[in-house]
Amino acid sequence: MARTRFLGDLLSNLYGRGRWSANGTDRRPIEEMCMALLSTVGEVAGLRLASAIFDKYRAMSRDEKLAFFTFLNEELDVDAATVAGLAQAYGEVPTTENFAALVRAAEPGRQELFRRLHQAPGATAELVAARVDLLEMLKERPDLRRTDMDFVHLLRSWFNRGFLRIEQIDWNTSAELLEKVVAYEAVHEIHDWDDLRRRLHPADRRCFAFFHPTMPDEPLIFVEVALTKGVPGSIQALLEVEREELPPEEANTAVFYSISNCQKGLKGVSFGNFLIKQVVTELSQELPKLDTFVTLSPLPGFNRWLETLKGDAKAETVLAGAATDAEAEAFAARYLLEAKRPDGYPRDPVARFHLGNGAMVHDVHSGADTSANGMAQSSGVMVNYLYDRAQTEKRHESFTADKSIAASRAVRSRARSEKGAPTVPAPAETETETE
Repeated sequence: MARTRFLGDLLSNLYGRGRWSANGTDRRPIEEMCMALLSTVGEVAGLRLASAIFDKYRAMSRDEKLAFFTFLNEELDVDAATVAGLAQAYGEVPTTENFAALVRAAEPGRQELFRRLHQAPGATAELVAARVDLLEMLKERPDLRRTDMDFVHLLRSWFNRGFLRIEQIDWNTSAELLEKVVAYEAVHEIHDWDDLRRRLHPADRRCFAFFHPTMPDEPLIFVEVALTKGVPGSIQALLEVEREELPPEEANTAVFYSISNCQKGLKGVSFGNFLIKQVVTELSQELPKLDTFVTLSPLPGFNRWLETLKGDAKAETVLAGAATDAEAEAFAARYLLEAKRPDGYPRDPVARFHLGNGAMVHDVHSGADTSANGMAQSSGVMVNYLYDRAQTEKRHESFTADKSIAASRAVRSRARSEKGAPTVPAPAETETETE
């Protein structure tokens, strides 16, 4: 951990945490400033101009920002005809020179602009914030997705796992960071400081987060962990106020019960798979007796899927909260194993996340989340995904290549127990990942 922190601090110093003062207002339109930045040769002049561009962008209205992204999308796009001609030339004469010319032409000019902007101190956070604006605009301007693709391409490089550092968040962490944990918690709301203390202070509770050296005070993603005896089947029991604290050395199970992505501007840049695997490693070293690593996860699309089973009386009973535990669990198991998107992957976004990481559907539990949100999205049902380190890579490859879902016999048996159900319909639209 100390080595990781040292590397993170070193990288942070190299990238620079502060802002470069622009020393005056550049009155040129932002589009003209961007073209000047692309033609700038001097490093110092480029840094000052990049900072001035960020200053101007932050002061722009929404309409002005929309016009700016339209400029990036249209004026700094690739020249398809030029690319086609260079591709043909390279196909006919595959020289290094022809290859280099093709690569240069095939990259949109906005990618180089983003790279030059990224040289300025504090630029990473500025670009992540700008992407939040862009994501909101995609709803009305889907053509801007080309620019967003370039954002994602570069962000995945800048937020490579090698640059991230893992830190444990506990009750002694700064109040400023703890407030962010409360604000960013996306699965099980943290109601007050007492609630937060119950999740961080007891010896059988842990919280880990990823940080980037250019955003040292902003968690990218965090996971809350409970150390237990056995696999839990209820979030209420796990977060109970008057529960008995378990000595960590007596625990045999680590439960990942909440995973929250913190930065909207990093949507599409995956951290969760790395974080879970890193936490498994950290906990295994600290507590060698831990032999089971599971989640207690929501089923965010379950009720929406039940609503598609028109005329199915049993499904309507589950939606109404009047089904038996066995009936609700049977439908949940069937949903996890059979409800698919048009591309063949599971309809449930959290299932796609964990199965894609190499986990297995271990068990389902009715009455596991009786909060208003839990009842609204999944009629109170939750699921355990099991991370078996010996099988993770194999299951990941099977899921990615063949869309094969690893599941326990108990879950498969529950799915089969739901007799006479109609064929599972394909979803009308693709759901986005939330975990």
